[in-house]
Amino acid sequence: MPRADAARSHDREPGDKVESVPNTESPASAASDLRRLAGALVADEPLNWVITGDSITHGLVFTQGGRSYAEHLHEMIRGELERTRDIVINSAISGHRLVDILDDWERRVSSWTPDVVTLMIGTNDMSTGGPREVISPEDHAASLREFVTRVRALGAVPVLQTTPPIDSVNAPERARVAEFADAVRAVAASVDVILVDQLARFTELGAGGIPWGLMGDPFHPNAAGHAALAAKLAGVLGIRPAPERSRTLPLLDAQVAAARIYS
Repeated sequence: MPRADAARSHDREPGDKVESVPNTESPASAASDLRRLAGALVADEPLNWVITGDSITHGLVFTQGGRSYAEHLHEMIRGELERTRDIVINSAISGHRLVDILDDWERRVSSWTPDVVTLMIGTNDMSTGGPREVISPEDHAASLREFVTRVRALGAVPVLQTTPPIDSVNAPERARVAEFADAVRAVAASVDVILVDQLARFTELGAGGIPWGLMGDPFHPNAAGHAALAAKLAGVLGIRPAPERSRTLPLLDAQVAAARIYS
Protein backbone atom coordinates (compact mmCIF):
# COMPACT_ATOMS: atom_id res chain seq x y z
CA MET A 1 0.00 0.00 0.00
CA PRO A 2 1.28 3.48 -0.83
CA ARG A 3 4.16 5.08 1.02
CA ALA A 4 3.65 8.25 3.04
CA ASP A 5 5.63 10.30 0.49
CA ALA A 6 3.12 9.20 -2.19
CA ALA A 7 5.90 7.79 -4.36
CA ARG A 8 4.65 6.08 -7.47
CA SER A 9 4.14 2.33 -7.28
CA HIS A 10 6.79 1.50 -9.88
CA ASP A 11 9.46 3.01 -7.58
CA ARG A 12 8.63 0.65 -4.74
CA GLU A 13 10.93 -2.06 -3.53
CA PRO A 14 9.73 -5.22 -1.75
CA GLY A 15 9.03 -4.40 1.88
CA ASP A 16 9.00 -0.64 1.15
CA LYS A 17 5.32 -0.01 1.79
CA VAL A 18 3.35 2.16 4.12
CA GLU A 19 -0.40 1.85 4.03
CA SER A 20 -2.81 4.62 3.00
CA VAL A 21 -4.33 4.52 6.47
CA PRO A 22 -1.49 4.34 9.02
CA ASN A 23 -1.30 1.06 10.85
CA THR A 24 -1.09 2.14 14.49
CA GLU A 25 -1.52 -1.36 15.84
CA SER A 26 1.59 -3.40 16.54
CA PRO A 27 2.06 -6.19 15.80
CA ALA A 28 -0.04 -6.42 12.68
CA SER A 29 -3.40 -8.12 13.09
CA ALA A 30 -6.33 -9.28 11.03
CA ALA A 31 -8.37 -6.31 12.27
CA SER A 32 -5.68 -3.78 11.38
CA ASP A 33 -5.13 -5.45 8.00
CA LEU A 34 -8.82 -5.14 7.18
CA ARG A 35 -8.72 -1.46 8.13
CA ARG A 36 -5.64 -0.94 5.98
CA LEU A 37 -7.34 -2.64 3.07
CA ALA A 38 -10.53 -0.62 3.50
CA GLY A 39 -8.51 2.58 3.42
CA ALA A 40 -6.48 1.47 0.42
CA LEU A 41 -9.58 0.56 -1.58
CA VAL A 42 -10.80 4.15 -1.48
CA ALA A 43 -7.35 5.69 -2.05
CA ASP A 44 -5.87 6.60 -5.44
CA GLU A 45 -2.66 4.59 -5.20
CA PRO A 46 -2.94 1.35 -7.22
CA LEU A 47 -2.63 -2.01 -5.50
CA ASN A 48 -0.99 -5.25 -6.56
CA TRP A 49 -2.99 -8.35 -5.68
CA VAL A 50 -1.39 -11.80 -5.77
CA ILE A 51 -3.77 -14.76 -5.63
CA THR A 52 -1.93 -18.03 -5.28
CA GLY A 53 -2.47 -21.69 -4.51
CA ASP A 54 -2.96 -24.97 -6.37
CA SER A 55 -5.33 -26.23 -9.09
CA ILE A 56 -8.44 -24.86 -7.39
CA THR A 57 -7.09 -21.33 -7.60
CA HIS A 58 -5.48 -22.03 -10.99
CA GLY A 59 -9.07 -22.53 -12.10
CA LEU A 60 -8.64 -24.71 -15.16
CA VAL A 61 -10.67 -27.61 -16.61
CA PHE A 62 -13.34 -28.00 -13.93
CA THR A 63 -14.81 -24.54 -14.51
CA GLN A 64 -15.66 -25.78 -18.05
CA GLY A 65 -15.13 -22.37 -19.57
CA GLY A 66 -16.61 -20.43 -16.65
CA ARG A 67 -14.67 -17.92 -14.63
CA SER A 68 -12.49 -18.89 -11.69
CA TYR A 69 -12.82 -17.10 -8.38
CA ALA A 70 -9.67 -15.10 -9.14
CA GLU A 71 -11.25 -13.86 -12.37
CA HIS A 72 -14.41 -12.82 -10.56
CA LEU A 73 -12.29 -10.90 -8.06
CA HIS A 74 -10.49 -9.22 -10.97
CA GLU A 75 -13.85 -8.13 -12.42
CA MET A 76 -14.99 -6.61 -9.15
CA ILE A 77 -11.72 -4.81 -8.39
CA ARG A 78 -10.74 -3.44 -11.78
CA GLY A 79 -14.24 -3.15 -13.21
CA GLU A 80 -16.88 -2.45 -10.62
CA LEU A 81 -14.64 -0.66 -8.09
CA GLU A 82 -13.08 1.15 -11.09
CA ARG A 83 -9.58 0.49 -9.76
CA THR A 84 -8.26 0.21 -13.29
CA ARG A 85 -4.60 0.65 -12.34
CA ASP A 86 -4.70 -2.22 -9.85
CA ILE A 87 -3.03 -5.42 -11.02
CA VAL A 88 -4.51 -8.81 -10.11
CA ILE A 89 -2.08 -11.73 -10.56
CA ASN A 90 -3.05 -15.40 -10.33
CA SER A 91 0.17 -17.34 -9.69
CA ALA A 92 -1.46 -20.64 -8.69
CA ILE A 93 -0.19 -23.86 -10.29
CA SER A 94 -2.10 -27.12 -10.52
CA GLY A 95 -0.68 -29.97 -8.49
CA HIS A 96 1.43 -27.79 -6.23
CA ARG A 97 1.84 -27.83 -2.48
CA LEU A 98 2.71 -24.97 -0.16
CA VAL A 99 6.38 -25.99 -0.12
CA ASP A 100 6.42 -25.46 -3.90
CA ILE A 101 5.30 -21.87 -3.45
CA LEU A 102 7.87 -21.26 -0.73
CA ASP A 103 10.61 -22.74 -2.95
CA ASP A 104 9.57 -20.52 -5.88
CA TRP A 105 8.85 -17.47 -3.76
CA GLU A 106 10.20 -14.75 -6.05
CA ARG A 107 8.26 -15.86 -9.10
CA ARG A 108 5.09 -16.79 -7.28
CA VAL A 109 4.86 -13.87 -4.84
CA SER A 110 7.61 -11.35 -4.17
CA SER A 111 8.51 -10.26 -7.71
CA TRP A 112 5.03 -8.74 -8.08
CA THR A 113 5.62 -6.34 -5.14
CA PRO A 114 2.24 -7.30 -3.68
CA ASP A 115 -0.01 -5.31 -1.43
CA VAL A 116 -2.37 -8.22 -0.78
CA VAL A 117 -1.53 -11.94 -1.03
CA THR A 118 -4.26 -14.57 -0.77
CA LEU A 119 -3.48 -18.25 -0.34
CA MET A 120 -5.69 -21.29 -0.79
CA ILE A 121 -3.59 -24.43 -0.51
CA GLY A 122 -3.80 -27.89 1.01
CA THR A 123 -5.65 -30.17 -1.39
CA ASN A 124 -2.36 -31.70 -2.54
CA ASP A 125 -0.60 -31.21 0.80
CA MET A 126 -3.09 -33.49 2.53
CA SER A 127 -2.79 -36.27 -0.05
CA THR A 128 -1.44 -39.61 1.11
CA GLY A 129 -1.31 -41.03 -2.42
CA GLY A 130 1.30 -40.67 -5.13
CA PRO A 131 5.07 -40.46 -5.03
CA ARG A 132 5.50 -37.40 -2.81
CA GLU A 133 6.12 -37.56 0.91
CA VAL A 134 3.14 -37.44 3.26
CA ILE A 135 2.84 -34.09 5.02
CA SER A 136 1.44 -33.86 8.54
CA PRO A 137 -1.02 -31.11 9.51
CA GLU A 138 1.66 -29.83 11.91
CA ASP A 139 4.22 -29.52 9.11
CA HIS A 140 1.62 -27.79 6.96
CA ALA A 141 0.94 -25.35 9.77
CA ALA A 142 4.66 -24.58 10.05
CA SER A 143 4.77 -23.81 6.32
CA LEU A 144 1.72 -21.58 6.65
CA ARG A 145 3.43 -19.60 9.41
CA GLU A 146 6.49 -19.22 7.18
CA PHE A 147 4.25 -18.01 4.36
CA VAL A 148 2.63 -15.37 6.59
CA THR A 149 6.01 -14.23 7.90
CA ARG A 150 7.32 -13.75 4.36
CA VAL A 151 4.20 -11.88 3.20
CA ARG A 152 4.36 -9.54 6.17
CA ALA A 153 8.06 -8.93 5.48
CA LEU A 154 7.01 -7.63 2.06
CA GLY A 155 4.70 -5.12 3.73
CA ALA A 156 1.68 -6.90 2.26
CA VAL A 157 -1.58 -8.12 3.78
CA PRO A 158 -1.73 -11.93 4.04
CA VAL A 159 -5.05 -13.71 3.59
CA LEU A 160 -5.44 -17.43 4.37
CA GLN A 161 -8.27 -19.55 2.99
CA THR A 162 -9.37 -23.05 3.86
CA THR A 163 -10.02 -25.39 0.95
CA PRO A 164 -13.47 -26.51 -0.22
CA PRO A 165 -14.75 -29.92 0.94
CA ILE A 166 -13.61 -33.24 -0.46
CA ASP A 167 -15.67 -36.29 -1.35
CA SER A 168 -13.46 -38.67 0.59
CA VAL A 169 -15.38 -41.73 -0.62
CA ASN A 170 -14.10 -41.06 -4.14
CA ALA A 171 -10.84 -39.37 -3.09
CA PRO A 172 -9.81 -41.33 0.03
CA GLU A 173 -6.20 -40.14 -0.27
CA ARG A 174 -7.46 -36.65 0.59
CA ALA A 175 -9.65 -37.62 3.52
CA ARG A 176 -7.68 -35.36 5.93
CA VAL A 177 -9.43 -32.21 4.74
CA ALA A 178 -10.85 -31.37 8.20
CA GLU A 179 -7.43 -31.73 9.85
CA PHE A 180 -5.79 -29.44 7.33
CA ALA A 181 -8.60 -26.90 7.57
CA ASP A 182 -8.14 -26.89 11.34
CA ALA A 183 -4.42 -26.25 10.78
CA VAL A 184 -5.24 -23.20 8.66
CA ARG A 185 -7.70 -21.92 11.24
CA ALA A 186 -5.23 -22.44 14.08
CA VAL A 187 -2.45 -20.61 12.26
CA ALA A 188 -4.77 -17.73 11.32
CA ALA A 189 -5.75 -17.39 14.97
CA SER A 190 -2.24 -17.71 16.37
CA VAL A 191 -0.59 -15.19 14.04
CA ASP A 192 -3.75 -13.05 13.74
CA VAL A 193 -4.27 -12.89 9.98
CA ILE A 194 -7.39 -12.62 7.86
CA LEU A 195 -9.12 -15.99 7.45
CA VAL A 196 -11.61 -16.88 4.73
CA ASP A 197 -13.17 -20.16 5.82
CA GLN A 198 -14.29 -21.59 2.50
CA LEU A 199 -14.75 -25.08 3.93
CA ALA A 200 -17.22 -23.78 6.50
CA ARG A 201 -19.09 -21.86 3.81
CA PHE A 202 -19.35 -24.86 1.47
CA THR A 203 -20.46 -27.06 4.37
CA GLU A 204 -23.14 -24.51 5.19
CA LEU A 205 -24.29 -24.46 1.56
CA GLY A 206 -24.38 -28.26 1.61
CA ALA A 207 -26.52 -28.33 4.78
CA GLY A 208 -23.71 -30.03 6.67
CA GLY A 209 -22.42 -32.12 3.78
CA ILE A 210 -20.92 -31.59 0.35
CA PRO A 211 -22.86 -29.22 -1.93
CA TRP A 212 -22.68 -31.46 -4.98
CA GLY A 213 -23.94 -28.79 -7.34
CA LEU A 214 -20.83 -26.72 -6.62
CA MET A 215 -18.33 -29.50 -7.34
CA GLY A 216 -16.80 -30.57 -10.65
CA ASP A 217 -15.18 -33.70 -9.22
CA PRO A 218 -14.42 -35.02 -5.70
CA PHE A 219 -12.31 -31.96 -4.80
CA HIS A 220 -12.39 -29.34 -7.59
CA PRO A 221 -15.21 -26.77 -7.53
CA ASN A 222 -17.06 -26.19 -10.79
CA ALA A 223 -18.00 -22.76 -12.14
CA ALA A 224 -20.78 -22.40 -9.57
CA GLY A 225 -18.34 -23.44 -6.86
CA HIS A 226 -15.96 -20.71 -7.96
CA ALA A 227 -18.85 -18.27 -7.74
CA ALA A 228 -19.27 -19.30 -4.10
CA LEU A 229 -15.53 -18.95 -3.45
CA ALA A 230 -15.47 -15.47 -4.99
CA ALA A 231 -18.50 -14.24 -3.08
CA LYS A 232 -17.07 -15.41 0.26
CA LEU A 233 -13.62 -13.95 -0.42
CA ALA A 234 -15.01 -10.60 -1.56
CA GLY A 235 -17.28 -10.42 1.48
CA VAL A 236 -14.47 -10.99 3.97
CA LEU A 237 -12.13 -8.52 2.23
CA GLY A 238 -14.79 -5.82 2.06
CA ILE A 239 -14.93 -5.68 -1.74
CA ARG A 240 -18.39 -4.17 -2.12
CA PRO A 241 -19.00 -2.21 -5.33
CA ALA A 242 -21.56 0.57 -5.23
CA PRO A 243 -25.07 -0.77 -5.90
CA GLU A 244 -25.33 0.95 -9.27
CA ARG A 245 -22.12 -0.77 -10.44
CA SER A 246 -22.48 -4.11 -8.68
CA ARG A 247 -23.15 -6.74 -11.33
CA THR A 248 -20.94 -9.63 -10.25
CA LEU A 249 -22.04 -10.31 -6.68
CA PRO A 250 -25.76 -10.68 -7.52
CA LEU A 251 -24.86 -12.98 -10.41
CA LEU A 252 -22.60 -15.08 -8.16
CA ASP A 253 -25.34 -15.46 -5.57
CA ALA A 254 -27.84 -16.46 -8.25
CA GLN A 255 -25.42 -18.98 -9.75
CA VAL A 256 -24.81 -20.60 -6.37
CA ALA A 257 -28.53 -20.74 -5.58
CA ALA A 258 -29.36 -22.32 -8.92
CA ALA A 259 -26.59 -24.91 -8.55
CA ARG A 260 -27.85 -25.95 -5.15
CA ILE A 261 -31.42 -26.32 -6.41
CA TYR A 262 -30.67 -28.14 -9.61
CA SER A 263 -27.67 -30.24 -8.61
